[in-house]
Amino acid sequence: MSKIAQSKGRRAARRSSAALSGRRVSPRAARVISLTHDVHEAIPIWPGDPHLSFEPVASIEADGYFLQRITLGEHSGTHLVAPRSYHVRGASSDELPDHLLILPTVVIDKSRAAAHNSDFVLQTRDIEAWEVRHGRIEPGVLFLLRTGWSARWSEPERFLNQDRDGRMHFPGISREAIECLVEDRGVVGVGIDTHGIDGGLNESFAASRKLLERPRIALENLANLRPLPLRGALVFIGALPIRGGSGAPARVLALIP
Repeated sequence: MSKIAQSKGRRAARRSSAALSGRRVSPRAARVISLTHDVHEAIPIWPGDPHLSFEPVASIEADGYFLQRITLGEHSGTHLVAPRSYHVRGASSDELPDHLLILPTVVIDKSRAAAHNSDFVLQTRDIEAWEVRHGRIEPGVLFLLRTGWSARWSEPERFLNQDRDGRMHFPGISREAIECLVEDRGVVGVGIDTHGIDGGLNESFAASRKLLERPRIALENLANLRPLPLRGALVFIGALPIRGGSGAPARVLALIP
């Protein structure tokens, strides 16, 4: 890693630490919310990704213990996306700095807009309008967009929402909005309750590419965002440090004071 990259990483760590310092969350006093979908063979799978499967390896009756072999893609279920997913020299799952896995959150709820328009895409003006009411988004936070799409999770066809031509229709975030968040606000991660940061119709993945130009993270297929406050939650991201990985399935937990 270059000295410039190391310096940027240290600055990001300081921003995250500063954001965390203003939100002292005691685990004993906090409410713990799981933002993770259960993993099973009927979950929605991105077209072309490996199908999820379970294969028995050992049984209690025959071997004295139970064990399964699991086959799944790095981006199946609730998962983290690393910069390596879009950039050859980007950080892989195992190279992400630890401070990116424990982050304070800011939540924007656009579930009503998404309910009326499956192709809703968050714009910079939406962020600015939110800030007029709730204050400027601080650097070092995980920005979460709630679209309400996780309610469709148990119905894979509705979750992916493909038309006759195979194009998917689900909400997302514009590249311009991501640029605003990372360049002007200093956000270090973005999460969403759909199968991608970019809207389903955006096949260029422009928003994801912009977000992951540097060691930042994306979280996709999040669940249960509704109970989270607009500010003040602390999120823990239990992603596997897959060597050279483009991402990893993750157990994501939020602590709400």
